[in-house]
Amino acid sequence: MSEYDYDLFTIGAGSGGVRASRVSAAHGARVAVAEEFRVGGTCVIRGCVPKKMLVYGAHFAEDLEDAKHFGWDIGAAKFDWVKLRDNVLNDIDRLNGLYKQTLENNGVEVFDERATITGPHEITLSSGEVKTAKVILIATGARPFVPGFEGREHGITSNEAFHLDAIPERVLIAGGGYIANEFAGIFNEFGAQVTIMNRSDQILRGYDEAMRDRLLQISLAKGIDFRFRAEFEKIEKNADGSLKVFMTNHEPMDVDCVLYATGRVPNVEGLGLGEVGVATNDRGAIAVDEYNRTSVESIYAVGDVTDRIQLTPVAIREGQAFADTVFAGKPTTVDYGCVPSAVFSHPPIASVGMTESEATKAFGSCKVYTSDFRPMKNALAHRNERALYKMICEPETGKVLGLHMIGPDSPEIIQVAAVAVKAGLTKADFDATVAVHPTMSEELVLLK
Repeated sequence: MSEYDYDLFTIGAGSGGVRASRVSAAHGARVAVAEEFRVGGTCVIRGCVPKKMLVYGAHFAEDLEDAKHFGWDIGAAKFDWVKLRDNVLNDIDRLNGLYKQTLENNGVEVFDERATITGPHEITLSSGEVKTAKVILIATGARPFVPGFEGREHGITSNEAFHLDAIPERVLIAGGGYIANEFAGIFNEFGAQVTIMNRSDQILRGYDEAMRDRLLQISLAKGIDFRFRAEFEKIEKNADGSLKVFMTNHEPMDVDCVLYATGRVPNVEGLGLGEVGVATNDRGAIAVDEYNRTSVESIYAVGDVTDRIQLTPVAIREGQAFADTVFAGKPTTVDYGCVPSAVFSHPPIASVGMTESEATKAFGSCKVYTSDFRPMKNALAHRNERALYKMICEPETGKVLGLHMIGPDSPEIIQVAAVAVKAGLTKADFDATVAVHPTMSEELVLLK
């Protein structure tokens, strides 16, 4: 008879926690999971998945307009936000059920309540029930950060954006990262007057400068406004229910909705970390070693709560590595180099590897190859948006250090291209590959 109720108790059933729990159970472990909200986590319930569905919906605004140039007469198009919202939320309900079913089919016991760590091997549920486990895994993810100022309660975060009763006529989005730019594109295509407010003078910090500049140009052309070097002073509610936003370096403005996209913070509060000695880093995230172990030998952590790379596929890799290390006797680490990413803006950005500035800093110089073109569909549709592809190479060997692109379907293209970059292929390898014509992706093997 084991001295513990479970071999593994996971707190949090997001992408990382579900993968870790399912695989650990497949390795023969007795596993339980506690989730206080819904199985699936941020990505499935209130993040990547519903956002991508909204992105699809938003694209129809331009597609329907472009269709006229391809011979289609569809009459006056009408958009129903409530129908899209409800269809998205219904599909999220379906996915939530599938994720929970996956755990249960693998013999994982699920507790639909909050859990607190009350000892190195002890978990106390909100019901008061106490459970013990040989190993505890924290996978509680992160949440939107809301800056502190007078009237902050009048704004919403991305969590609430999926549940709006109607599309606001005027939206102020605070932040310059991928969430801000994605929702700016979504709301703009749905007919809202969108303003992005950012405390710095640039968007998408960390992405290649040429991609950032191109998105800014296109966004301005689409009617999205920007207020740079601006920070909140206060928000007041007007008599008609609208909001007056006061900010530094700019005049006040009236809007109908303020959306905070000002970063995310790890969900560590109320877990009992301090009481059991789990250390956090200077960002407030749980500190772990290369095998996802915390400062307490029996407690591990994966995903956004560790604030390494806040991407769903990374959390899944960490969950898999944890399970293989702890319950399969196969020590496994995650390679955080050359991780591809995408911004589902309008148009989208995709990136893998070093930016030009990073390569120059690392190697002293680099070779840059680009293609600046108008996609065929845009040409026929009389749409002037241009795509931009950029390859960064090591100056001596020609090894591809980074690929960056903005344009239709860039996220789909970067996935396969990332394999080549990860494998260490050179510009000559790309040049030696025959193009698929006519496609946008052929530009990758025709870069000059």
